[in-house]
Amino acid sequence: MYTGNIGEIGVIEHAAPERVLIRAAKAEGHTALCVNGVALTVRPADEAGLVEADLSPETRRRTTFDRIVPGERVNVETPLTVGDPLAGHLVQGDVDAVGKVVRVDDEHPARRVWIKIPDRYAHLVVPKGQIAVDGVSVTVAEVARDRFSVALIPLTLNATTLGSLSVGDRVNLESDLLVRIAKRSPAGAGVRDLVSALPWAGHVSGAQGVQKVVSQIAAGGAVLIWDPDREAEGDVILSAARLRPDDFVFLLTQVYGYPCTPCAPEVLERLEIEPMQGNGDRHGTAFHTPVDLAAGTGTGVSAAERAATVRRLAHPGAGPADFNKPGHVVPIAARPGRLAEREGHTEATVAMCEAAGLPPVGVCCEIMNPDGTMATAADLEIAALRWGLPLLDISDLRTWL
Repeated sequence: MYTGNIGEIGVIEHAAPERVLIRAAKAEGHTALCVNGVALTVRPADEAGLVEADLSPETRRRTTFDRIVPGERVNVETPLTVGDPLAGHLVQGDVDAVGKVVRVDDEHPARRVWIKIPDRYAHLVVPKGQIAVDGVSVTVAEVARDRFSVALIPLTLNATTLGSLSVGDRVNLESDLLVRIAKRSPAGAGVRDLVSALPWAGHVSGAQGVQKVVSQIAAGGAVLIWDPDREAEGDVILSAARLRPDDFVFLLTQVYGYPCTPCAPEVLERLEIEPMQGNGDRHGTAFHTPVDLAAGTGTGVSAAERAATVRRLAHPGAGPADFNKPGHVVPIAARPGRLAEREGHTEATVAMCEAAGLPPVGVCCEIMNPDGTMATAADLEIAALRWGLPLLDISDLRTWL
């Protein structure tokens, strides 16, 4: 069993139709490996750090191992052992389909990769669901007809072979194990709804937890960030550049808090959005003048209009003339030093957007219970599972971003 968290990048030393030699230092002592998403039984070779695996005709037919060549870099993961964290998702190294890269968009420092998939596999790929691409656990960002995209954050680009993907490359694809189980069940007709709820939700922690929430932000999803010390509150956070009207509906009808738009201070200076008078709240939140999109035709308060205003705030080409003041979207300024200067949700929002390779503008909204009380740690755990979202302590962000 594997999770899609890559342990190292190995190198193919020898490739033949019936076997491969793989150089992977961390493979020593293991009898099984997941290599580019393919589960292989391995044995030691003559040289330390080198393992050998037999390839069956079935493996070559169903995976990209039919064209593997010496010198090729491969993603290598060792099997799960008792006590290992489940920070990715569960896969077995049984490739479901082979996809083809059809487009790569540079969104420096991140990258968006579009992958074409066979028709028979399309029903298992949904936005914000989990998928293993060449063995790497990633979040599906968008789905369009016969293809889907993944937003690759700098950490993934640097730590796996996905950073070198180009148009025409073939990749191994595998869905989460529970998705495949559900597909085979009598209720398998509803598997598409199940897939979208299957990202490993709930509390995550450490470097892998940070990677998960940043990947979720990059894919246009929401995350929960818990601040136990300063505010004793949790916020739902999204990127501004990827925000949709449905996201605002979710914030207003299920999160219940006060949506604000954290921005890097240089963004607010460029857009000439002034600070509001006063000292802010007791936590030093730097509220700025609320704005509406000048091109809007309504009052600016609808979910669609507020989402459009937020997206424009994040647009690098936006200017002061794009906004009317005052309005219904409340920008707040992050500290220049981000979390190192102030460990608040404002700074966490901007820091995660930057780590995801997106403009330094996002949306945060405090989580309230339906009775108007603020959500406690226990309430947040329940909410994260109910909404299918990861929950991370803000201290982990400061440590690992």
